[in-house]
Amino acid sequence: MAAPNVPRISLHDFDNRREEIKKELIAASSEVGFFTLINHSIPVAHIDEVFEWSKKFFDLPTEVKAKTPWNGKNMGWEYRSQIRPSTGYADPKESIQLGLGLGPDMAACWPSDEDCEGFRKGAEKFTKEVQALSIKVMEMLAEGVGLPKETLVEGSVCPEDSDKEDSMSTLRMLKYHSCEGQDLGPNYFRAGAHADFDILTLLFQKVGQDGLELCPGRSISTDFGFGDKWTTLKIQEGEIVCNIGDQLMRWSDDKLKSTFHRVTCPRPGEYQGDRYSIGFFNQARKSANMQGPLKSYPPITGAEFIAQAMKRNYEAALNAAKLQTYEVSAETELANKDFVVSGTGLSRPPAVKAA
Repeated sequence: MAAPNVPRISLHDFDNRREEIKKELIAASSEVGFFTLINHSIPVAHIDEVFEWSKKFFDLPTEVKAKTPWNGKNMGWEYRSQIRPSTGYADPKESIQLGLGLGPDMAACWPSDEDCEGFRKGAEKFTKEVQALSIKVMEMLAEGVGLPKETLVEGSVCPEDSDKEDSMSTLRMLKYHSCEGQDLGPNYFRAGAHADFDILTLLFQKVGQDGLELCPGRSISTDFGFGDKWTTLKIQEGEIVCNIGDQLMRWSDDKLKSTFHRVTCPRPGEYQGDRYSIGFFNQARKSANMQGPLKSYPPITGAEFIAQAMKRNYEAALNAAKLQTYEVSAETELANKDFVVSGTGLSRPPAVKAA
């Protein structure tokens, strides 16, 4: 069961209850930054199936997975290369990020059918389902903060008849490695405290593979939530954990909250085996200008935003492999020099008041 301060929002009878659901979403997103969805459109069987595809990929030999390397643009397979600013060490995990574009960057990130037969078809089928659900939620969030209904959808979803090369949304499969028989202490994390880079995250987890914790929304009092009270979030079968990302906090002029969260490392007596999760990150399109109506933040494009996030979270990997991420214009660099916007929660100069 979800923690009491994380609203569980049912999407049953959606068309007749849309206004009621929208109010619940805005209330949760404004203060907590997290909510869970139940009675939604994605069958449990489809969630179980994509977890099977995830396991099939991660069970491949390292040299096979390495054929689809992380490319510096938030796509491809990485192994213990994400260093959180909150911890200073690499998360003990591996992941593969899969986008929607049809060009060469994304083509190089898909495992071949020869190496993992059926993987791409299964992952793309699931991605379409999650994106369809995301669109419903993003339309309500846009309306709820006073933006035109289509703003977030048009800003993140490419037209179906395009090559989708402007898309930056990704399906990310993650495997946190087993720590069976080890006691690494309470201050070692599978994923250090962070806020997501995106507009809206939909996270799928396996029941019993716990560890996700979140900080108390707007009442956070320290950098990365150190010393604050954290809430453990447990889920029921089929329940989707959703959270607001930095891009939407910025786009909404701070009306919605991007909240720190982390994944703890299990202690002896808890389940210490491999932990699998799958996230769909609705990210602004490369060309989208993410500036809210109040202009509380300087202009920045989706590509520039992700470039900053990559440099902050994957700097060592970028340098080691001599990879290039997206370019950030000199004008954007200057306008945003006093703002932290890359997956650590939005921070603004003291002279600027939040809306």
